[in-house]
Amino acid sequence: MRLTDFKVLTFDCYGTLIDWESGMIEALKPLTARANRPLSRNDILETHGKHETIQEHQTPTMRYSNMLAVVHKRLAEEWGAKTTWAECIAYGQSIKNWPAFPDSPGALQYLKQHYKLVILTNVDNKSFGFSNEKLAVDFDAVYTAEDIGSYKPDRRNFDYMINHLADLGIGTSDILHTAESLFHDHRPANDLRLASCWIYRRHAQEGYGATRDPGTMPKIDFRFNSLAEFAAAHRAEMSKARP
Repeated sequence: MRLTDFKVLTFDCYGTLIDWESGMIEALKPLTARANRPLSRNDILETHGKHETIQEHQTPTMRYSNMLAVVHKRLAEEWGAKTTWAECIAYGQSIKNWPAFPDSPGALQYLKQHYKLVILTNVDNKSFGFSNEKLAVDFDAVYTAEDIGSYKPDRRNFDYMINHLADLGIGTSDILHTAESLFHDHRPANDLRLASCWIYRRHAQEGYGATRDPGTMPKIDFRFNSLAEFAAAHRAEMSKARP
């Protein structure tokens, strides 16, 4: 299997292209400063991941920015920190400030020359619009949880993407699903027999951060520690293929 075997890259966005963990940590500073105990970065991210997953399951049609407001409220309760609903709402709107990983725009611009680029994200349309500006590339299709009415890792999200790509003449064998989260993306990609590429942004950190433990390790077809590494590997394949 080679990177050049595929026609379409379907991306998770947050954690893969956008540094959502750094964005969360920064936006939660006013709340964590009021917590009733010291919190490490991983403490914050893992607790956030727990409440986010629960809330996504309980309210699958809730817009992501609104769902984050509820997560903020649950975090405040768990950490014994006072908050207001206005602060909760502000946290939900902080997605617009989450930074892109430094290598994302350049790598995407290179990959755009060789693939169709597609987004499958749990974030809502308005919030993704802010992130898309930071990524500085035009995606060929964008599928959000707001469009679908459920959150990854629900199979419905992947079925929705696959069915809509089929309308564009794209089959599952053309797709390389490219993501950081083993829980949200690689496990369901395995279930649907999609080839997958792990962008292991957390390679130098312990645990799963703001995602969740996937249980059994999913099958991974390619692994890179950054999107820049992916682009470099593709470039190398292209060079070898030239006569």
